[in-house]
Amino acid sequence: MAPIRTAIIGLSSSSPGNWARHAHLPYLLSPEGKAKFQIVALCNSSVDAAKSAIEFFELPPETRAYGDPEALAADPDVQLVVCATRVDKHYETILPSVRQGKSAYVEWPLAQNAALADELAALAREKGGKTMVGLQGWYAPAVVKIRELVRSGRIGKVLSSEVRGAGGTVDRIMLPPFLKYFADRKVGGNPFTIGFGHLFDFVQSALGEVQVLHSQLQLQRPDVKIRDPSTGKIIEAIRSDVPDLMFITGSLQASEYVNSGATVHFRCRRGQPFKGEDPLVWSVNGEKGEIRLRASGGMSIGAAAHAQPITIEVHDFDTDEVQNIEWSWQGREELDVSARMVGALYEAFAAGDPTKYPTFDHASKRHNQLDKMLAQFSAP
Repeated sequence: MAPIRTAIIGLSSSSPGNWARHAHLPYLLSPEGKAKFQIVALCNSSVDAAKSAIEFFELPPETRAYGDPEALAADPDVQLVVCATRVDKHYETILPSVRQGKSAYVEWPLAQNAALADELAALAREKGGKTMVGLQGWYAPAVVKIRELVRSGRIGKVLSSEVRGAGGTVDRIMLPPFLKYFADRKVGGNPFTIGFGHLFDFVQSALGEVQVLHSQLQLQRPDVKIRDPSTGKIIEAIRSDVPDLMFITGSLQASEYVNSGATVHFRCRRGQPFKGEDPLVWSVNGEKGEIRLRASGGMSIGAAAHAQPITIEVHDFDTDEVQNIEWSWQGREELDVSARMVGALYEAFAAGDPTKYPTFDHASKRHNQLDKMLAQFSAP
C-alpha cells in the first residue's frame, strides 16, 4: 500500500517545546514511518516559515509550503493533516481540512473546550474523514501491561483503583516563558487539561470508563513566577486561574473485568511530589490481588523524553507474595519514548481499525468529562 500523503501544521525549528519536532518527525522519518507515511506539505504561520522548516529539517525540496490552513485544505494531494500547534490554534487550523473531508490527527487537547471539540467531532462524522487524537498513553507499554494484567484475571475482578500523581509542570511555583500560557485557562492547554487529562484517559483505557461522581478542584498557588531557564532569574509574576490540585472520585463501569460499584480515586497536584516519593503511584485492587505501578519520571509515562524507571508489582493475596512484573519499551532504541508512543498511534491509524486508537469522538467524550469538573471550580 502506498504511504499516506501527510501534511504537518506547526512543525517549528525554533520553539523549544515543539512536539511535532520531538515526537512526530523522528517517527515519520524513520524507516517504519516512511513505509506508511510521506510528508508532502508543511503549514506554518507563513509560507516563509514553512519553507524555513522544510530546509532546516532537510525535507525533500518538493515538499509544499503553506502559510494558510485553508490553502492546505484545498491541496488535493494531501490525505492526512497533522495538527501540532498550541492548543488554542487547534480548532481554527484543523477546521478547514476537516470540512474538506480529509483525515486529521490533532494533538491532545483536541480544542480549547468541550463545545469546540464536539463541533469538530460532529463535522468529521458528517464529512467522513478519519480522525485521531494524540492520547498516546493508550500505547505506553506500562499501561498496556496493566491492561493485560487486569484482563488476564490475575487479580480477579477490579474492586477499586487509586491514582496519586504530581507533575504537569516541573516546578510547583514557576513556569518557563514558553509555557506562560499554562496559567491562562482560556487557552485550553494547561496542567489540568494536558497533564491530568492524559493520565485520566490512560487509566480509563486500562480499566474502563469512569462515571465522575465528585470532583474537588483547588488553586493552591495562584501567583506564578516566570523564570528564564538560561539565567535562572525571575522575569515576571502572573496570576493563574488554572486549578493545581485535583481530587476526583468516580465509579468504574462494570464489565467482565471490573466489579459493579468499583471506585476509582485520583489525587493529583501540579509540580513536585513529596521529596523522595515517586510522582506517580497507581494501584488496582482486585478480588485476588493488587497491582501497583510506580513511575519515577512523572505522570506522563507515554510522553517522557527518556525511559525513566517504572516498576509494576502484583501482590497475590493467597500466597502473600509480591512479584515484580517484567515489561519493556519494545525496542526502537533510536527513537525516544515520545516518538515511540506517537509512532504507535500512527501505526494503529495506518492499520485502519478505529477501535484501536483515540478518535475525535473519543476526545469529545474526554473533553466533556473534564469540562464538567471545571464547571464546579472557580478561581480565587
